[in-house]
Amino acid sequence: MQKLSFPTYDFRFKSRENKICIFDVIRKKFVVLQPEEWVRQHVIHYLIYEKRYPKSLINVEKQLAINSIKKRYDVVVFKNDGSIHTLVECKAPEIRITQRTFDQIARYNMKLNADYLMVTNGMEHFYCKMDYEAEKYHFLEHIPDFSR
Repeated sequence: MQKLSFPTYDFRFKSRENKICIFDVIRKKFVVLQPEEWVRQHVIHYLIYEKRYPKSLINVEKQLAINSIKKRYDVVVFKNDGSIHTLVECKAPEIRITQRTFDQIARYNMKLNADYLMVTNGMEHFYCKMDYEAEKYHFLEHIPDFSR
């Protein structure tokens, strides 16, 4: 897999049925290594090791229903009260981040109401703070570090 614009992390790999798998420390299992999964695993490690979010507050690839259509978010970081701090949308490195990507995370966030959004393809990262009163988001340099 290609080098991404994240710090370098130690990942666990194994081969299963002629496919390379990477260990997901949140789901506690090996998952097939695809380009988007490579980005997702870097995001998870970034949140844990750079931003200091506890693993217990991070959730990966859960289903949600939007207008009766089943979708899956990539990564969610919860606050201690159970509300959502950050919603992350991951794309494979070769996928350009476009308005369509922001529209997708905005649709998910209409259901989830996160304080922060992160969109990444592993090479480019966009961070936003939601402003629900003004019904818009503000771009940031990064998402905040974990604080109790």
